[in-house]
Amino acid sequence: MGTSTGSFADLIGEDRKARQEHSWQGNFLDYLELVRQDPTIPKLAHARLYEAVTAAGATDLGETDDPHLNHLFGDERIKRYHYFEKEFFGIERSIAQIVRYLHSAALRGEESRQVLYLMGPVGAGKSSLVAKLQRALEETEPVYAIDGCPIAEEPLHLIPVHLRRSFSDVLGVPIEGELCPMCRHRLETEFGGRYEDVPVARVAFSRHRRRGIGVVPPVDPNNQDTSVLIGSVDISKLDRYSESDPRVLDLSGAFNVGNRGIVEFIEVFKNEPEYLHTMITATQEKFVPAPGRHGTVYVDCAIIAHSNEAEWQKFKADHTNEAIMDRIVVVKVPYNLRLSEEIKIYEKMLRESQFRAHIAPHTLETVSMFAILSRLEPTSKCDLMTKLRLYDGEEVVKKGTTLKLSAKSLQEDTHREGLFGISTRFIMKALDNALADNPEVGINPISVREALVDMVKRADMAEDTKKLYLEFLQDTLHKAYLDILEKEVTRAFVFSFEQQAEDLFQNYLDHAEAYVNKSKVKDRNTGEELRPDESFLKSVEEQIGIVGSAAEGFRQEVMSYLWAATRRGEKVSYRAYEPLRDALEKKLLHSVRDMSRIVTKSRTRDEEQKDKYDTLIQRMMELGYNEHSAEVVLKYAANNLWKD
Repeated sequence: MGTSTGSFADLIGEDRKARQEHSWQGNFLDYLELVRQDPTIPKLAHARLYEAVTAAGATDLGETDDPHLNHLFGDERIKRYHYFEKEFFGIERSIAQIVRYLHSAALRGEESRQVLYLMGPVGAGKSSLVAKLQRALEETEPVYAIDGCPIAEEPLHLIPVHLRRSFSDVLGVPIEGELCPMCRHRLETEFGGRYEDVPVARVAFSRHRRRGIGVVPPVDPNNQDTSVLIGSVDISKLDRYSESDPRVLDLSGAFNVGNRGIVEFIEVFKNEPEYLHTMITATQEKFVPAPGRHGTVYVDCAIIAHSNEAEWQKFKADHTNEAIMDRIVVVKVPYNLRLSEEIKIYEKMLRESQFRAHIAPHTLETVSMFAILSRLEPTSKCDLMTKLRLYDGEEVVKKGTTLKLSAKSLQEDTHREGLFGISTRFIMKALDNALADNPEVGINPISVREALVDMVKRADMAEDTKKLYLEFLQDTLHKAYLDILEKEVTRAFVFSFEQQAEDLFQNYLDHAEAYVNKSKVKDRNTGEELRPDESFLKSVEEQIGIVGSAAEGFRQEVMSYLWAATRRGEKVSYRAYEPLRDALEKKLLHSVRDMSRIVTKSRTRDEEQKDKYDTLIQRMMELGYNEHSAEVVLKYAANNLWKD
């Protein structure tokens, strides 16, 4: 117990020490010396936010070792920013646009005077992205501000206009902005104009304490009050001060609070257009009106708004809103369209929950397929399942050759892809329901698919949409899961599947190379020289429809591909060339299909079959199943894969 108490005390002490190290107090002259030593201290809001999100670094997705990412981003200069990568998946382009906006704004380009607007469907992550940006500010070091200022303004505002050029030359920083009415009054009355004596302190960003982070929820259009944005006059002080005295001001509006940081507009276009003019003035002129008759207040903030597509389209359709639209940078935040990234979303959400029931392999993969299929636009170039695989960076093999279609070419033909479909929340509800109903035995692709079918049938959606979703679940995903399951059972049946596939691969290479070079094969065990075994080569190639005269061209393609890969220093394995990998796996699968059918379908097994079935269950458990899910999926395979 003593150790635990000591540990807590140490933790508290370390935190207090760190906070004390970040605290600072002095007068304006002391602050000027700090700025002389480090001219980056008085940076503006966009620059501070840009540095906060890029400090963790980034990876160029076109230059990674992941072949899937190379297929998807090889010709694009898209970066994955490490600050976002553990929480956001499959929206690298949207995040890159956000960071590009911040970078341009940090350099005081035109975008520093524009609103960042995130547009996308419900549950796509717009609010989460803004919250992540807000946390980036909260994690940065506190800013220096005039002590006691209600909007924590930059101390350099104390410098008189006629001296600013001289101070700027000495300090090496541009100086912009004006004192707020309350600080101006304090300077004149409390310090007699001696701005060098004004106290300066450090202030930390905090959304909950309303320091540097302001939030504007949708306002009732019948009762809009700009005090939410700019503060108000405190009528309780009117008995002590006149209405023109700055001390009656209550600068607690979102722009006052968000000065030096972020102002977030939630569901921004639910507000009347007239209400948005203050937002435009703040971003274009960096001023907002002060309450009452107190002039204006300078504000330095990154204004970030978000809403769904329907609200954006309605707002855009009104031509009277053109002036506002011209001052908005639109970043689409669509649903993720990459299967591997969608799986990561649910893994993250389940980790954050308290569900601990067993989840069988391919369960999250199956529900992720459904989510992504619902978000894709049909194309005449391929079926939706092929499109899904291409969007995940896979090389898709059709009739023995790699499909010559790129994800980029498919994306160029789309209009609203990713802006409609099933949300992650819908999928999580299905997973939650299935987990809650099966806490002891866990869930598997079959039970979760049934939960999704039930939810879709009960959902309030258009009948044609409901029909399409049920077709995905009951037909498209049924077939896709059977393909997955057949390979899974094969892996369980074939001891050391990877090694056997690799041995088969090496054997194929020996004979294909000898055939192409018109030479002989040297037996690895006896050293005997043999003619290439064409019957063996054909038995592999026919698995993917390579027959007759096409076989010679296929063998030459294999050798050319692998020779080029070897020259590039890539590791060559049976997975290296997709068409050959597909053929080898199908050959292995074919070799055990009959035994799989007999062992899994038999109601009364003899002793030998029982031993093989028990071994199969054990192997399935080694692949990640528990005993219950292994038996369920094997029964499903027996009923659907190997019909008599």
